[in-house]
Formats: sequence, C-alpha cells, structure tokens
Amino acid sequence: MSIYDNLNDRQKEAVLNVEGPMLVLAGAGSGKTKVITTRIGHMIKDIGIKPWNILAITFTNKAAKEMKERVEDIDGVDASDVWVSTFHSFCVRILRMEIENLGYNRNFVIYDGNDQKTLVKECLKELNISDKLYPVNSVMGKISSKKNELIEPMQYLKETEDDFRENVYANIYRLYQSKLEKNGALDFDDLIGMTVKLFKTREDILSKYQNRFKYIMVDEYQDTNTAQYTLTRLLAIAHTNLCVVGDDDQSIYSWRSADIKNILNFEHDFDNVKVVKLEQNYRCSQNILNAANEVIKNNISRKSKTLWTDNNEGNKIKYFVSDTEKEEARFITDQIAKSVRGCERIYSDFALLYRTNAQSRVLEEYLVKKGIPYALFGGTRFYERMEIKDVISYLRTVLNPIDDIAVKRIINVPKRGIGNTTIEKVAKIAREENLNFYDVLGRASDYTELKSPATKLKTFHTMIENLRNQMESLGLSMFIEEVLTEVGYVASYENENTIEADGRVENINEFISKAVEFENENEDATLESLLEEISLVADIDGLKEDADTVKLMTIHSAKGLEFPVVFLTGLEDGIFPGYRAMTSENENDMEEERRLCYVAITRAKQELYMTHAVSRLTHGRVQYNRVSRFMDEIPKELIDDSLAPKKKVNKEYASNETKINDFFKKNVYNKVEKPKNIEINYSEGDIVSHMKFGKGTVIKINPAGADYEVTVDFTKVGEKKLMSTFAKLKKV
Repeated sequence: MSIYDNLNDRQKEAVLNVEGPMLVLAGAGSGKTKVITTRIGHMIKDIGIKPWNILAITFTNKAAKEMKERVEDIDGVDASDVWVSTFHSFCVRILRMEIENLGYNRNFVIYDGNDQKTLVKECLKELNISDKLYPVNSVMGKISSKKNELIEPMQYLKETEDDFRENVYANIYRLYQSKLEKNGALDFDDLIGMTVKLFKTREDILSKYQNRFKYIMVDEYQDTNTAQYTLTRLLAIAHTNLCVVGDDDQSIYSWRSADIKNILNFEHDFDNVKVVKLEQNYRCSQNILNAANEVIKNNISRKSKTLWTDNNEGNKIKYFVSDTEKEEARFITDQIAKSVRGCERIYSDFALLYRTNAQSRVLEEYLVKKGIPYALFGGTRFYERMEIKDVISYLRTVLNPIDDIAVKRIINVPKRGIGNTTIEKVAKIAREENLNFYDVLGRASDYTELKSPATKLKTFHTMIENLRNQMESLGLSMFIEEVLTEVGYVASYENENTIEADGRVENINEFISKAVEFENENEDATLESLLEEISLVADIDGLKEDADTVKLMTIHSAKGLEFPVVFLTGLEDGIFPGYRAMTSENENDMEEERRLCYVAITRAKQELYMTHAVSRLTHGRVQYNRVSRFMDEIPKELIDDSLAPKKKVNKEYASNETKINDFFKKNVYNKVEKPKNIEINYSEGDIVSHMKFGKGTVIKINPAGADYEVTVDFTKVGEKKLMSTFAKLKKV
C-alpha cells in the first residue's frame, strides 16, 4: 500500500510540494502530523533527499518523539539521521558544538526555574532592591519577555532611561545576565537567543548549518515568538525550502510571547509562497464544526478557511442555562452519571473545560458528591493549590495557633524577613522548653538567640492575636477577607503583576466565594466548620486516578487533545471572555479569547454541551452575568435548548415566557452591569493612597462583576490594576 493512499487531495498536495516556501494552514483535527511525517518519508524515500538535510521542529518533546516514531514506521525509510526536536533541544545541540565562538565553555549548565529564582534574589539583594516592589516572579517574567524579543540588557537600559520602574528592571536584567555568564550558565530563553546571536555574528557558522539543513519544517508555527521566528528565518533564507504548519485560529499563547503575525505575514517573508489549506476535519461532527466556524469568522486578523467533515451531522449543541454555578455543576454531574449508569458512556469519555482554574472548585465538589472519579490536568486540585493552602494555613493559625505546621508555613508568607535560620532557632527553643512554636514568638525578646529577629517575630504574633480577637465579631466571609487584607497576602500577588499571580488571586477570590456559599447554607457557619468541610473534600485527593476518569482542565491545557463529550462551562461575559479582554482597548485581546473559544469547541468529537450561569459567586459576592458574546455568535438552528430548565430563570433577566434563543439577545445583557452595594469615594483623575504602594492617580475605573477594577498610576511602582474591595484606596 502506498504511503499516499490515506491522504486527501489537499494533504497530498502539501506532501508532494517539497521545493520552496510553503504555508500549510492546518485546521483543527485536519491530520497535520500525518502530513508532516508523510512528507518527510516522501522526501527520503521517493526523492532521495539525505535524512541529515532535513530538520523538523515542534514545540514539545512528546510531539517530537511521536513524529520521529511515525516517520520510522514508514516502510523503506531510515529516519535515524533526521533532526526532529523542539526549538530548545535543537539549540542545545548547536551550542554544545559552537558556543565557544561566543566566549562560553561548551560545558555550560542550563538553569531551571528554581536556579533562576535564586539568581534573581541575589541580584535584588546586591542592588538593594525590595522584592516587595519588584517581586521575583515579576522580574523573571520581564527578563523572559525581553529575551524572547531578542532585547539585550544594554539595549533595554537605553530604551528605559526615561522610565524609572522599567529602568530598574533593566538594571536587574543586566546584573542577572552578567551573573549567568560568570557562572557559565544559560537559562531556558538563552538557548534560542544565544543561537540567534551565534548565527548573526558568525556567517561561516550560519552557512554551515544552512547547508546542513536544506529542508526545514516547523510545526505549530502560530505559537512562535520573535526569537524562534528569527532563528527559523536565518536558517531557511539560503535555500528557502521552509514548510511551516499551523493554524492562526488556534493562536492562544500571546501571554507566552507568541506572535500571531509570524504566521499571518509568512507570505510576505518569502517570494512565491505556496499556501495549502487543510480544511477537512477528521475529529468532529459537522454541527460542532459549523458552530466553531461561525464563532471564529468574527475575527478580523485571520486567514480565511472553513472546516468541513465527512463525519455525520451529529447532535446539536446542547445548551443549559442555570440560576447559579452550583446548578450548573449539578446538571453536568447528573448528565455524566446518567450516561454512565445507562452504559452509554464511560467516565473517560467526558472532559470539563473552563476558562480559569478557579472554576474547577464547584465542579470538583459536585463530582465528589456524586462519587464520580476525576483527574485534574494542567493544574493542581483546588484545595491543593499553593495559595489556597497558604490561606487555609492562615485560618488554621488564627483558629488554633498551636498548629505548628500551619504557623511555620505562613510566618514568612508574604515575606517578612523571617528566614529559615530564625524558624529553626524558634523551633529548637520550643522543643527544649516544651512549648508550642507560636508561644515562643510571643516572648521572642526573652531569648538572647532571638534578639535580632525578635521585633519581626512579635509583630507577626501581635497580628495573629489581633485577628483572633476579631474572629467572633465579624461574619465568616468578612473575617476571611479581613485576614487576607491584614496579612497583605492578596496585595503581594497583585504587586507581582503577572499572569500567574492574577490566576492565584482568582483562586483566592473563589475561596472567598466558597466561604460565602458555606455561610448561606449554614446558619451557624463557623471557621472551624468551614475548615472541617474543606478537609473532607480534600481527602479525595488520595483517590487513585485510573484511566476511567472524567477529565478537568483549562481550555489552554486542552489544546491538541480531543474527547467524545465536552462540557464547556462558564460561558458568561466577564468569565469567558474575561473582563481584561472586554475592557482592553486592544482588539487583539478579544480576538485571542475568541480563538480560545474556537479551540474549546473543536475539542469535542461527538457531543458538546455549553453551559452558562445567570448568577455566580465571584469575589465572594453574587455577580449577575450576561451570556457570553461567543454564545450569541452561534446560530440558533445549531442549538438544542431542550435541556434548559422550563422554570423562570432569575427574574432580573428573563420571564416565564422567554425562550432561550431570545434570551441570548436580551438588551439587559448588552452592557457590563455596574456593581451593586459597592461604593467608592474617588473618581478618575483623583489622587488616592494605598497601604502598600503609596500615592497615585486614578486612571480608569471599570465595572468588574461584583466589584470595580481600578487602574492607578502610583508614583513609586507605576501602573497597577486593583479590585476596589481589596485595594481599600483612600482619596487624598
């Protein structure tokens, strides 16, 4: 049997075209890996191209391994000398042979994330810069971003001469890079940056590798950043036999520096580019594809293409609207249990997708209640997340300060200058005098060995005692918010100003929502009873995760995967798309959210459920939500609303007579509602003060569900976006 027998016409066109530049626009589920591997086999077997003249680049080691194995499975093809690797692995191989030309030893070490953190901390200490004003994660993100843009320290310093805060980052970057060089080390981003530098400064070395790799293929081209794009172009420019494969409609990683313009502008980078569109989908039913096509066509920055399939039309998309997120979770788990009980499906057929990690909490709790086994991918179970364990440890400390484990976990979180050496000294005294760790903190000045850190230890002890005194006078959720404010925990993450930190704040807000929910359900809700319930839920973390489990993951984690049945949850403006995209002046932000929706829809093979809660607890307050604008973009003839409740859906948003399809178009949803019961005494242009950041000018105030997002330009730390409830800004 020929290797071409299983290819459709467009796939065969891409495989047989070998010479010159080619852009393969591969829609979701269109068989792009088969095209790449068959193309390599054709080049070696039928054309006689030497395997060592072929370079294939992809983004994960798993994908690279699978690609090479599939090439080797082709009869008569010896692919042992084909270079199939990730960008980083490719660059390591080059640098091990050539880096001495840049003044480095070829035995350089590669620093991982922990090594980088340690080095950044050294730089901050040496430059006498506070890690509260310039958090380590924020510094690492800034340095990584500049390296991905191929901006070196001295260039960054020059560009930021008139921007105090950015110039501080530039100075940290300069010292950080100097220390890397001194230590004979490269970080992950350097692997590509240094290879680009090598090729740009040594034309003879570049020429050697251009002649070695006469045929180059790059997979997932829509995810390349500036450094990866530059490296690819340098290698390919001599022979121009470059085939890039990707889908601009699945470009969802701009926050990792991916630049969609790389794939959109490919035809301008080379002359006589051949474009092949792989539009036949082998994964989804036609109804699912129709919905995906209708959503994504609303983007302006994209290459025109329309997915189609020979698969059957399939079921309509099942839409469910609920009063609350709990009703949404109950519906989902009921559907899964019913299908499994009726032997129609097994648990592993189902995937639950959501926009943010925080949304998993309610879903997890209902899966536990139903006894449905599940596995969480691309993240940690809600109550096992670092920030949630920190919050719980604070609450355990306030409730029961003799809990040494909890106290030790949070005594220096956020940082208070209480290091491990001090903690060990306190623990030693506690053991010798048969005291609890916390008791020693209160009398720290009595011990000569604690003379230096005594003030910091007693300040922490006093803070906890003050909170203990407030425990009875405040309601449960209000008390938890007071704890978080008093200890500065949320503020410490807001100060980082990174995507990761934003996600942690979202999870903390979800924890507050859990507390509010618990309060509403229990008249005698106490901190002790809340922690008891949480510990019982968390116990399921010991459950064995065999193959037959429901999969929970963010949409970003689901890219590249497929499932028979997908529940796409939280389809509400403010959740998906998020408020950041909704309020952004950059239309690209909303277009990326829409691409994310397209990715989510096309994960479903046979059945797709899309769910929406009219009200949702967010930041501990009820937030009323407009159905997602992405839902509006799907024609009603593709929607099955028979599962939607026939009862009245929240009187504020729909009447008994309102049909679901009309419900999408209610005028009340056409704007973001102003938060209720939230008052702020400042306006845009006012000077305000913040307990951590000092004074600043209010630039913008936007409704954000149950709260306001306030953008402030602080004199000391620059621009910050804060939630008004947590920020506690005061007008000056």
